[in-house]
Amino acid sequence: MEKQYTCYCGLYCGVCAVKVKVEPAATALYVEMKSAGFEDIINFIPDGDRFWPFLKGMSEDGVCVSCKDGGGNPGCQVRTCAKDAGVEMCAFCESYPCDKFDAFFKGYPVLEKDNALLRDDGWEAWSELQEKRLAQGCTYADLS
Repeated sequence: MEKQYTCYCGLYCGVCAVKVKVEPAATALYVEMKSAGFEDIINFIPDGDRFWPFLKGMSEDGVCVSCKDGGGNPGCQVRTCAKDAGVEMCAFCESYPCDKFDAFFKGYPVLEKDNALLRDDGWEAWSELQEKRLAQGCTYADLS
């Protein structure tokens, strides 16, 4: 498991639909368009001068990084709180779960159970669950 893709809230970016589905699709589209010569004519397509670098970046650099590496919502209250509290993940915070998770639990119903697993059984058990989901091609969208 790539620990850099763990988020303070307990989500694992490796199981996000963006990483599992969008990044490979962007790469396939970029490769196909490049092989068809679009790189040479992209400026003749409306907004092609903005689209091509965006697609190339998605293909070569990935779509995003975890919130710990500067991705995600810069104003995320969960991230700010976790950083201020000095916790690696919120599940390990004495105040967890707090009111900052109300919206997260609605958007990611499995998050509460996942964080309980992390808190009660530790990193290895939580990591194994995420790796299992990843191996199955499962995303958080599939789990809601």
